[in-house]
Amino acid sequence: MKKNAYTYIMANQHHTSLYVGVTGYFERRIFQHKSLEFPGFTSKYRVTKLVYFEGHKDIRNAIAREKFTKSKTRVWKEALIGTMNPQWNDLTDFS
Repeated sequence: MKKNAYTYIMANQHHTSLYVGVTGYFERRIFQHKSLEFPGFTSKYRVTKLVYFEGHKDIRNAIAREKFTKSKTRVWKEALIGTMNPQWNDLTDFS
């Protein structure tokens, strides 16, 4: 099943800052985070490490999941990351 949209969580090097996002262009968006291309939260706090993502067939579902995830506590988000990535490794591998 092809995924058309993604909800994702990025972290900084020491895992003190988290960013929850949504995109229809996953690889390009992650590259933008990693290159600190845009001024704002992710460049200010150097949030460049992809620690969690989930694919969706429809962008509306991805947006709803992003809003739901953003509404949760940090502890909840950390537990969610742990379900996919307990070591908090950078999951960026587009090869």
